[in-house]
Amino acid sequence: MSLDFDRIIPREGSDSLKWDGRAAVFQTEDVLPLWVADMDFAVPEAVSQALAARAAHPIYGYSLIADAVYASLVDWLRIRHRWHIERDWISMAPGVVPSLHAAVLAFAGVGEGVIVQPPVYFPFYSAVTGNGRRLIENPLVFEEGRYRIDFAHLEVCARDARLLLLCSPHNPVGRVWTEEELGEVLRIARKHDLVVLSDEIHHDLIYPGFRHTPLATLAGECDRIVTAVAPSKTFNIPGLGLSALVASNPEHREKLRQAFAHLHLGGANPFSTVAFAAAYREGASWLDALMAYLADTRDEVMATLESQVPDIRMVASEGTYLLWLDCRALNLDDEALKRFFVRVARVGMSPGSLFGQGGAGFMRLNIGAPRAVIREALARVVRAVRKRTDYAGV
Repeated sequence: MSLDFDRIIPREGSDSLKWDGRAAVFQTEDVLPLWVADMDFAVPEAVSQALAARAAHPIYGYSLIADAVYASLVDWLRIRHRWHIERDWISMAPGVVPSLHAAVLAFAGVGEGVIVQPPVYFPFYSAVTGNGRRLIENPLVFEEGRYRIDFAHLEVCARDARLLLLCSPHNPVGRVWTEEELGEVLRIARKHDLVVLSDEIHHDLIYPGFRHTPLATLAGECDRIVTAVAPSKTFNIPGLGLSALVASNPEHREKLRQAFAHLHLGGANPFSTVAFAAAYREGASWLDALMAYLADTRDEVMATLESQVPDIRMVASEGTYLLWLDCRALNLDDEALKRFFVRVARVGMSPGSLFGQGGAGFMRLNIGAPRAVIREALARVVRAVRKRTDYAGV
């Protein structure tokens, strides 16, 4: 079967959060939604076939997680990421966001410090503050159009923390951390006895010229690393809700088990398991084609903005299908910026302010859609910027 990422598949009426939830999010349905992180592409055919085969059995009761599910992840990480893990290291979870909460409960006590690196995916914050832990921010540094970790400040933060929530690759800024950067994270964590929860959910979505390194592949036996992975972003199945935590330390796995028990969260349903295994077993060629398509889209977005809307600068993305747009030259505060894109451009993106410190003046654009949709969004933005007069009245 040929892969057609240009095919437009209508999602209205499918209870899509992205499309059917537009009015609740943007207070209008007259907006092109490019916000929440799922894609408007059909999943790999093998996944659809596996789900159809399971649906053909008319009983959908409580389900075990078959050995084939674990084996599919073990093989994927070995082949795709040169990471050799053992079956027993894997704990299944109902998603990476619940895993953030479980890690906070497992590795930091009430009132103890947990480090996040803003601007970052906003559930990182609520996982800390919502569980009564103390939020410690180690802001990324934005210099010459690229983000880096402030390691000197991270070392200061680590003195008073128990856990670091690392986003790798980083959402929303699109950095794929290098081995050298990750090695420095490990050095600091080792020195200050930090547990690192490395959220690597976007680890398969890497553009040419860059390489994702699983943090755990650089770690020694004494390092305290837990890695969150999932096929959800990679293969566009986030609605099925199944992820995995990988930890070589049995003590860490037991603490996570206790945390999930405290949260009363199970790990799977009859459809999530078959989709998980099918995606990892048979999705490689689909993913390769996807990344080639997304790379071309990313490059077209950058070229269009540079030539037609120089007041909006795209931060060069190394991974993920989420682009981070620097709109500060438009000279709008965050509320006016949101109103401008929704009411004038009619494009629904995620405001940078959602992602915390350093996000003001930015917007996050999801390019996981047919290129015609992205071109229409760009055309709307170009027209809106060209005709602007008084943003304060938008």
